Amino acid sequence: MPVLSNRRLKLPMSCVAVCVSAICSLPAPPAFAQTPVAHAWTVLHGGAASKSADQRQATMRVLRLIPGNAAALSLAEQGLKDKDGETRGAAALSLGAMDSRTAIPSLLAAANTDMEGSVVMAAAKSLIQLGDEQGYAVYYAILTGKRKSGEGLIGSQKEQLQELLDHPEQMENMAFEQGMGFVPFGGIGLQAFQTIHANKTKGLLVKATAIKILAKDPDPVTTKALVAATSNKAWVIRAAAFDALARRGDARLLRDVTPGLNDPKYQVRLTAAAAMIRLSSLAKE
Repeated sequence: MPVLSNRRLKLPMSCVAVCVSAICSLPAPPAFAQTPVAHAWTVLHGGAASKSADQRQATMRVLRLIPGNAAALSLAEQGLKDKDGETRGAAALSLGAMDSRTAIPSLLAAANTDMEGSVVMAAAKSLIQLGDEQGYAVYYAILTGKRKSGEGLIGSQKEQLQELLDHPEQMENMAFEQGMGFVPFGGIGLQAFQTIHANKTKGLLVKATAIKILAKDPDPVTTKALVAATSNKAWVIRAAAFDALARRGDARLLRDVTPGLNDPKYQVRLTAAAAMIRLSSLAKE
């Protein structure tokens, strides 16, 4: 049996060069290979930290697709502190869609302290979605111009409301994001949209949308505010108010709906008529 020699094998330099070249041409293994999920989180964190406001906004919007995830919830709560108002608003809406009650304190803080009215409304909408009725207070103030206690708005609250009324396009954007489209109540469609945009009265869409959301507020004080809105000079607001009264499902409101049957605007009359029939059927049950 041959015995291996302990002498070093000498190869020609040309062979060594070929071997080194071949080794160097091999692809290097990744130093830190990421799983697809880890990569996905890297993408989201990058979007949240991007210098582009559009990317940060988009990141906040897609977080609603990840309910029940603590990391996604944390990213959205960070978004509430973004320097860009639309990003904060998108974060607030996503927190509601993520269905996590642990987000309520952050949303309450945004509703009470944010200086952009659209962010305040987004936070309030999500509070309602999460079952916290404190969110209704914001929409009540928009409709009536005062707090439920009857006291007037002060300081930042007044500034927030005025900004919304002066810049109703912010409300349009938020309404679209919430899936409302541009019509905050049913049965009127395109004409309501055209009226809202042609009417010079600021804040018409804001108030109409507030009325839609207040339809589900169980507070009796809100019922009185909705009844008062049936006498508003803007027919869009009157129609929205009758729509909301119908949705409240309280047969005791029949007397308040009756005047709408003689409203000069057929859109309002039709809405009041539908409300009358709906509430009358409930009274018989």
